[in-house]
Amino acid sequence: MPQGPLDGGAVGTVLSLLQPEGAIVVDESNTSGLGYFQAAAAAPPHTLLTLTGGSIGMGPACAVGAAIACPDRTVINFQGDGGAMYTVQSLWTQARERLHVITLVCANRSYRILQIESSRAGVSTPRPKALSLTELDRPRLDWVQIAQGMGVPASRADSAGSLQRAISGAIADPGPHLIEVVL
Repeated sequence: MPQGPLDGGAVGTVLSLLQPEGAIVVDESNTSGLGYFQAAAAAPPHTLLTLTGGSIGMGPACAVGAAIACPDRTVINFQGDGGAMYTVQSLWTQARERLHVITLVCANRSYRILQIESSRAGVSTPRPKALSLTELDRPRLDWVQIAQGMGVPASRADSAGSLQRAISGAIADPGPHLIEVVL
């Protein structure tokens, strides 16, 4: 089990070590979750539903659908903060329907995937105005308050230990939970 500060590798490792057998993992973590794939190879048997490209925001709604289709399985939505903003209303549905969805929002405070795609398109040094369009810090999103405002219990993890405790608690407690993973 990793110790200390969080990065994509530590988050992926903690998740893969704690996810229960039969879990459905919906992965729209994009740039923050690259460490998950290697670690998940050793995880208990699970189903992985992942972004195939060309869409931002599929994770929360896909997790709702998976939880409705398979109410006997734990659903884990491994999510980037930028993508989550596109379909944040899914949290309300999770609360209303008491779905056992654990949402991990990787809060890097940016649409990092859009910054990468801009670079791939040949924009090596975006101007300040263009760069500001990919930042999620004015105002800074508070995922704990957003989730609680929609009826979903929430916590914040800023270390491997706090993430481990938050995931373990959310797995054990039926119903929706959100964990803001501070990166």
